[in-house]
Amino acid sequence: MAIQHAVLALLARGPSYGYQLKGAFEAATGPQWGPLNIGHLYQILDRLSRDSLVVAERQAQPVKPDRVVYQITSAGRAELARWLDEPSPRSGGFRDDFFLKVTAAARSGSAQTVRTVLSNQRGHLLRELRNLDGLRRAAGDPVVGLLLAAASRHVEADLAFVNDAEAVLLADGGALLATVAVAPSEIAASAADAPPAAEGAGPTRAAG
Repeated sequence: MAIQHAVLALLARGPSYGYQLKGAFEAATGPQWGPLNIGHLYQILDRLSRDSLVVAERQAQPVKPDRVVYQITSAGRAELARWLDEPSPRSGGFRDDFFLKVTAAARSGSAQTVRTVLSNQRGHLLRELRNLDGLRRAAGDPVVGLLLAAASRHVEADLAFVNDAEAVLLADGGALLATVAVAPSEIAASAADAPPAAEGAGPTRAAG
């Protein structure tokens, strides 16, 4: 996740210091993102400073310790413009913990295991959807509302996958599961016999 670019975007509006940037980031992205760790933020600011994308100035305060104020450089503005001008690929391809869980349940051959996994996930997603809907209704910032709506769309897509998995794996009472419950050696042998994937096929994993 390009948090460093979000920090550059905040600094493009004017100089700021660590805790002020933390508050501005959290207010701008809304509750669906969650709190920004201040230690991680300072690591990002140090990296941006090393890359000459921001400059840091230590300012003395009458009572409190010195404050370090960060300001974006011309190189930082150019990097921000480059980032905004490019599309955003998935940072992790289509790898997902729940995909692996469905795979494990299906390969077990147990319809009850599959049913439990899908039911638990559906319940979790429905609760998440209700929570996001409540946050969206309470959001006073239209951009935050838009981000919460986008998060809801992701949850709805996950729910659609749960429904798809149920339709495919359990529609025949679980008879299909007997055909996919194979040992690792059989899976490996099947993969070895399959034709190689075309170059460039499949989702691309972007550099993190």
